[in-house]
Amino acid sequence: MGMIWITGSKGQLGTELFLQHKKLPEHRFLFTDIEELDLCNERAVINFVKTEKPNIIVNCAAYTAVDKAETVRDNAFLINCEVPEILTGAADQINASLIHISTDYVFSGKGSVPYREDDLPDPKSVYGESKLCGEQEVIKGNRNIILRSSWMYSAYGNNFVKTMLQLGSERNEINVVADQYGSPTSAADLADVILTIIDKVLENNFIPGGIYHYSNQGVCTWYDFAVEIMEIAGLTCKVNPVSTREYPTPAKRPMYSVMDKGKIMEVFGLEIPDWKVSLRKVVDQLKK
Repeated sequence: MGMIWITGSKGQLGTELFLQHKKLPEHRFLFTDIEELDLCNERAVINFVKTEKPNIIVNCAAYTAVDKAETVRDNAFLINCEVPEILTGAADQINASLIHISTDYVFSGKGSVPYREDDLPDPKSVYGESKLCGEQEVIKGNRNIILRSSWMYSAYGNNFVKTMLQLGSERNEINVVADQYGSPTSAADLADVILTIIDKVLENNFIPGGIYHYSNQGVCTWYDFAVEIMEIAGLTCKVNPVSTREYPTPAKRPMYSVMDKGKIMEVFGLEIPDWKVSLRKVVDQLKK
């Protein structure tokens, strides 16, 4: 039996892991958020891992307010860089593995072919810089895994899908950016992948450490994403395509952040669902 500790348990991904963790009934799971344990408190974190002795730590805790990070840089780096450093050090003390969640924002977005894990990061926002800093700490441990994801959404928490559903029910039309390309990720699908990785790691006692990319299959713009949400939900709100230039934001977004998922599919034997299939499941869940 293994022990798995999930941080950031109240967020989108942490919630999905909590809902799905019984898929691995032979293992014990611990879920914490800020109320149970302050991850910025290094002494408290080390005491916690020495007491509970997890085999695997899954870090879902993150500062995700992309635009706000531009003006509160210290907050973003505290959660996205210093916390992973603390968790990496704590994991090393008990020979545990850390699975850390990162982002497509570590890339510049100036590419035109799907980013591979070994492509050079070049973040253009404070959020992206802070997440890359966290990656650089986590990768120091050879038993650690970094999962980069993109455009994450779920039936829980705040995200693009829920915002579109709300706006779509309140307005006749909305404007959505149509020149940024990426791949949506269902947090439910990512949680399932994390549990698959945990099971394989504990079963085989082998840690295929390093960086992996995961999102749902397919490519779209935020405009395409919004149109599909309205269609699935049966909303008549008209979605107007606009350019990034017409919709400025404090933080610079990657114009192209599609990621190559060949590595994670091969190493862990995954089949990845199309983004439209997974989106329908979440929208139907929210409609209920």
